[in-house]
Amino acid sequence: MAAPNNGEFSFSTAGKGRNGLPKIQTQKTKEDEICHDDSAKPVKAKTLDELHSLQKKKSAPTTPLTATGTPSAAFSAAVSEEERHKQQLHSISASLASLTRETGPNVVKGDPTRTTPETPRVSHDSHVSHHHHAPTLNISDSSLKFTHILYNLSPAELYEQALKHEKGSFITSSGALATLSGAKTGRSPRDKRVVKDDTTNDLWWGKGSPNIEMDEHTFLVNRERAVDYLCSLEKIFVNDQFLNWDPNNRIKVRIVSARAYHSLFMHNMCIRPTPEELENFGTPDFTIYNAGQFPCNRYTHYMTSSTSIDLNLARREMVILGTQYAGEMKKGLFSVMHYLMPKREILSLHSGCNMGKGGDVALFFGLSGTGKTTLSTDHNRYLIGDDEHCWSDYGVSNIEGGCYAKCIDLSREKEPDIWNAIKFGTVLENVVFDEHSREVYYEDKSVTENTRAAYPIEYIPNAKIPCVGPHPTNVILLACDAFGVLPPVSKLNLAQTMYHFISGYTALVAGTEDGIKEPTATFSACFGAAFIMFHPTKYAAMLSEKMQKHGATGWLVNTGWSGGSYGVGSRIKLAYTRKIIDAIHSGKLLEANYTKTEVFGFEIPTEIEGVPSEILNPINTWPDKDAYNKTLLKLGGLFKNNFEVFLNYKVGTDNSLTEEILAAGPNF
Repeated sequence: MAAPNNGEFSFSTAGKGRNGLPKIQTQKTKEDEICHDDSAKPVKAKTLDELHSLQKKKSAPTTPLTATGTPSAAFSAAVSEEERHKQQLHSISASLASLTRETGPNVVKGDPTRTTPETPRVSHDSHVSHHHHAPTLNISDSSLKFTHILYNLSPAELYEQALKHEKGSFITSSGALATLSGAKTGRSPRDKRVVKDDTTNDLWWGKGSPNIEMDEHTFLVNRERAVDYLCSLEKIFVNDQFLNWDPNNRIKVRIVSARAYHSLFMHNMCIRPTPEELENFGTPDFTIYNAGQFPCNRYTHYMTSSTSIDLNLARREMVILGTQYAGEMKKGLFSVMHYLMPKREILSLHSGCNMGKGGDVALFFGLSGTGKTTLSTDHNRYLIGDDEHCWSDYGVSNIEGGCYAKCIDLSREKEPDIWNAIKFGTVLENVVFDEHSREVYYEDKSVTENTRAAYPIEYIPNAKIPCVGPHPTNVILLACDAFGVLPPVSKLNLAQTMYHFISGYTALVAGTEDGIKEPTATFSACFGAAFIMFHPTKYAAMLSEKMQKHGATGWLVNTGWSGGSYGVGSRIKLAYTRKIIDAIHSGKLLEANYTKTEVFGFEIPTEIEGVPSEILNPINTWPDKDAYNKTLLKLGGLFKNNFEVFLNYKVGTDNSLTEEILAAGPNF
C-alpha cells in the first residue's frame, strides 16, 4: 500500500479500473475504518409515512403562469396567513351554503385519507374556529360532519386522486390521464335551462333560441339538490380560477366538483392564478356546482330527463345534475361570457385566433369539420387561442387558459402540435388504449366519436403568453361546402360578413339507408348558436362596428368540395387552402383583381399564387353547368329558409341594419 496522502487518505493501484486505468480506493489511515460522509444530518423519520412526507416540500398550490413565468417578489403582508386561510374557508363555506339553513357546511382543507391530526372542531358562527359548539335540536346530522376541501390541487395531486378513487382512470403511454365521462359523452343542449327573470328579459327567447326558460324557484330546488349532494361527500374539489386574459375584464370563477377529472379539466381550461392572486382571490364572480353524478328530480318542474344544466345569471351560479361530461362546464362559462361581455360593450366570439410576427391578428370562425383548428394552428404564427375570445377596446384576448381538441383519428403527421401536447397533465376523455402498453388508439370510436384532449395552452410551443393581441386585421369565416358551389375564397363587405356570420353555415355528409350519401346543410348562428345569449344580430352588429372601426376585412373560405357535390367532385386540397390563408395574412389578396358571382354576389379573386386559377370560380370546375346552377339555387334557398327565423327581430330604431343584412344574402 502506498504512503498516505496528506496524512489522511491512501490510494491503492492494485487491480485495474475501466479502460485499464489504475483502480483508486479511498480509505481512512486507520486500518479497516471506512470513510463516511456525515456532512448531512441523518433523517429522523421514525415511520415510512414520516419519510414519505419529507418528499413533499411545502409550496404554492399552483404553478405561476405569467409573461415571465415567475411571481412577483413579495406577498402582501397586510393580512396574516392564518387570517387569509380563515377567510378562504369562510368563502368556500358560503358558496356551499344551503338556502334553507343559516350557515354553510363545516369545511376543512385536506384529503381525509391523509389527515392524521384530529379534525378541528368548528362553531356554527365561524366555521373555521377551534371552539366547540354544543349541538342543538334545530340542526340536522349534516351540520355535524366536516366536508374536506381539496383546494386548487396540482395536476400531480389530481392524478393521484383519480387513479386511487375513480374507476376508468389510467395513465397512458404519453403521460396523459385517460378518463371516462360516464353515460354522457357530449353536451346535452336540450337539458340546458336559463332562469327567466328581470335580469334576463333582454335575452333571446323563443323560436330558434338556445335559451330554454325556467323559473328561479326551480333553479333553487336543483341548486339545493346539488349542494346537499356535494356536502354529503367526505371530500370535494374546489378550483378558484379566472376567465379572460384581459386584466381589465377578468372574471373570477369557482368550480365545486366531486371528481378529480373535473378539477383537472378545469385547471387546464381556465386561467391558472399566481400564488398571490390565489391568496387574495376573495369572493368569486361566478360559481359552478357540478353534481353530475347525481340525477335531477324528474318530478321537478321543467325537467324532461335526469339531466339538467341550469344557469342563473342574477345569482351568477350554474348547477349541473345528471351528466359528468366536463365540456358542460367549459361551455356553460362561455355562455356566461356571452352574456357578461356584451353588457360591457365587449364582443364575445366562438373563434380561433392567431397573430403574425408583424402583429397582424386573424380570427377564424367555423363549425366542426371546417378546418378551424388546423388553419388557426400555424407554425409561422403565434396562437392566441383555439376556441373562445373577446374583442374589446384594447384588442383581442383569449377567454380560456387551455385548449380542448378533438382527437378522433389524431395523428402525429397531421396535427403534430396537438399530438405533442398530449402528455403529463393532459386529460384524455373517452379514448381507447392498449391494456398493456397504454398506447392510445385514436381511430377507435368504441366509447364515442367525440374523444377529446384538454391541455394548458402553454403546451402548444408557439402559444402567445399572455394570450392577448391587437385588433384583428382579418375575420375569416370557414365553411366546408359539400354542395361544391361556394368559391374557395370570397372577399366580403360588412353587410355580407354580418349575414354569413349570423348564418354560420357548413355542410355535412350524411348517409342514407341505401348507402347513397348527399350533403346536408347545417346552420349555427354566430358559429356557436348553442352558447349565445342575445339575438345573433346583436353580436353581428358589434362585429361589424369593430371591423369598421379598426379596418378589418371579412373573408369566406370554402374548405369543402370543388368540381361537383360530394360523390362527384373532390375536396379542395389543404395545400391550396393554406396558400389562400397565407395570401390573406400577408395582405396580397387585397391587391388581387376581383369578379362578382351570381346569386350570392361574392367578390372572388382571379389569381392567387400557388392556387390553380380555374378553381377560384367554382362554375369553371363543374362539367355540367346546369347541375351547378341548380345546386347553387338550392343552397341559396336553404340560406333564405334558415334566415326566416331572424326576420322579425329589428335592429336599430329605423330597422335599417336588419334590411342591410337581408340584402347581403343570396339574391334570385
